[in-house]
Amino acid sequence: MRFISTKLHGVIDYLSGVLFIASPWLFHFNEIENASWVMIIIGLMIILLSALTDYEGGLIRKVAMSTHLTMDLIAGLFLAASPWLLGFADQVYLPHLILGIFEMGAGLFTSRHAFEHNIHKPGLN
Repeated sequence: MRFISTKLHGVIDYLSGVLFIASPWLFHFNEIENASWVMIIIGLMIILLSALTDYEGGLIRKVAMSTHLTMDLIAGLFLAASPWLLGFADQVYLPHLILGIFEMGAGLFTSRHAFEHNIHKPGLN
């Protein structure tokens, strides 16, 4: 069931990108280099992908929405697993796990077609 519109997804993308970038300082793990860089890189990737996606939040609109959502799933899976893959789970894991699951959810529950609520009806401008 896909109940998140692409318009709302765009807002979530930019806000979560900023949250991911700020999370090492917000959640006090900024001194753990691997943990911090994973969040910062994923956050930057989310913002860049959003700017390039063909949806309401896109600026350049070159990436298909279905590709964007697949990348959300991959990024979320990597983010959730990163504490164990990169060996910092004994220091911090909860922000990565929770935000990774959030990112996967955004990919799974968002409509795969942008602009579908903007269907042109004859006689309406």
